[in-house]
Amino acid sequence: MLNSFLLLAEAIVYFSVMVTLFRFRKRIGLGVFICALGVMHFLETYLASVFYVALPFGMVSPGSAVLFSGKLVMLLLLYMKEDAATVRQPIYGLLLGNALMIGLVLLLRLHAIAPLPDGRLPDIGFIDEMGWLMVWGTTLLFVDAILIILLYEKLGRVLRKARFARILICVACVLTFDQAGFFTALHFVAGAPIAVFFGGWFAKMAAALTFSAMLVAYLKWFEVRDVQMPRGLTDIFETLTYRERYEALVEHVGRDGLTGLLHRGRFDADGEAAVQSSLRTARPLSLLIVDVDHFKSINDRFGHAEGDKVLKAVATVLCEAAGAEDQVFRIGGEEFAILSSRPHSVARLFGESVRTALKASAATSRFDLTVSAGVSTVSETTQCLADLFALADQRLYKAKSTGRDRVVGEPGGHEADADIAWTRSAQI
Repeated sequence: MLNSFLLLAEAIVYFSVMVTLFRFRKRIGLGVFICALGVMHFLETYLASVFYVALPFGMVSPGSAVLFSGKLVMLLLLYMKEDAATVRQPIYGLLLGNALMIGLVLLLRLHAIAPLPDGRLPDIGFIDEMGWLMVWGTTLLFVDAILIILLYEKLGRVLRKARFARILICVACVLTFDQAGFFTALHFVAGAPIAVFFGGWFAKMAAALTFSAMLVAYLKWFEVRDVQMPRGLTDIFETLTYRERYEALVEHVGRDGLTGLLHRGRFDADGEAAVQSSLRTARPLSLLIVDVDHFKSINDRFGHAEGDKVLKAVATVLCEAAGAEDQVFRIGGEEFAILSSRPHSVARLFGESVRTALKASAATSRFDLTVSAGVSTVSETTQCLADLFALADQRLYKAKSTGRDRVVGEPGGHEADADIAWTRSAQI
């Protein structure tokens, strides 16, 4: 009688802790529930192979009757309240993780093992036995999980309003199948007698009844309500999570939705700040305005969806070409800008490399895509962003009107002087 009460207590403790983790999944993350589910797998297999207690109807292992049955019910709960894509994660994880364990054990056997100070050596044979049982048990679990989900969906047509009966039939049928499969392996690997099969089956049917009743109660009384968490209940991971989300939001604001580049508003703000910094520090700052040639014809011939792909590809090439201190913006439909910490002559060469890279890009080659660019640099006559932009835009217009597919950036006298001054300061 004591063993029966202890098995019931184990089932209640297991179920209570696991559904509590599941209940707070929106607060602490579903991964906590899934990891707890996986951690129990070794204990389940160990107990199922070596740990048995006597009940009136036979020999029973808590690992098989309580822990494994509970895990199957938890997977059904995960499917019911989340979706198939979520429930497959722990199933595949257990299967592949145990396969990895077997592979590592095969390598571990090749070691020349040193004895412990008391002369003991590791029981590799036990690891082998447990490993194969775990893989077989996980393979059965993989099949069990698919069966219980299919059976649950099938029974929904006739037992949709009878939730307890629906869950109980699913769990009982699949546990019966699992008991036959696992006992077969246990019999040949560990020499388990036939009494273990019948004792385990009766225990699993009792577990099916117990877990089904607790699951229905949980779904009825707890899962339907939102969790109310006390304000102050937090930890370092929550703090980090909010910081990361806040930083991601800040980073996303000011980005172009299509290309992910900084948008025109950021160009106006960051560009003006960059110009003023260049004037204060005498460090070079050049602006390249890059415009896709005949972009309208791409939209007309291939459609706007393909046009969007072209813009994304252009953005990617520009980012790959830009240096660590450069900033890339999308400032219009097919117009981009790069603020570059290069002197004027180097910025012109940079513009040529960008133009060449875009022509050679595999993502844009079928469109025969070309770009034109205008380059200007901070100097005595361009001491604000508006002046810098106007000059680069004027040179872009010249590139367009003289044949396209070119970079125009002939320096004026002040830009040439700025280049010379920067060169001298760099040498000093």
